[in-house]
Amino acid sequence: MPDAPVPTLYEWLGGDAALNRLTTRFYEHVKADALLGPVFAHMDGEHPAHVAAFLGEVFGGPAAYSKRHGGHPHMIRQHLNRHLSQAQRRRWVGLLLATADELAMPDDPEFRSALVGYLEWGSRLAVINSQPGAVAEENAPMPRWGWGEVKGPYIA
Repeated sequence: MPDAPVPTLYEWLGGDAALNRLTTRFYEHVKADALLGPVFAHMDGEHPAHVAAFLGEVFGGPAAYSKRHGGHPHMIRQHLNRHLSQAQRRRWVGLLLATADELAMPDDPEFRSALVGYLEWGSRLAVINSQPGAVAEENAPMPRWGWGEVKGPYIA
């Protein structure tokens, strides 16, 4: 009997529906958070769906974010000159993980390790790109995250 193919992180967590539930609930928490609320005060009603599409693509789902918004360069531009702090970054990661727990998303160690790994990497990149002088590299490829490894030019 052949081995079953390994699912993507996107498939494992439940696809678009699960990601949209996660980001919708997460940004409800963000709005109420004293540290993060002001950062996202400008957020429109489509923001959770955009983040869900971005995460879906990163985790091996369809390239919807790239097709609709321009991929990773667009995401980088959303962070330029926002002056994000490490405290805000840590709160963002912690609140997203708490929301994943609240919604009973997969909590097996392999998935959570991959999720935490991406959130740490991506949120640190967001802080770097939010500081004065940062620019969006127009050819920056979309990151692809898997079961314990990143695929792309970001890791030597």
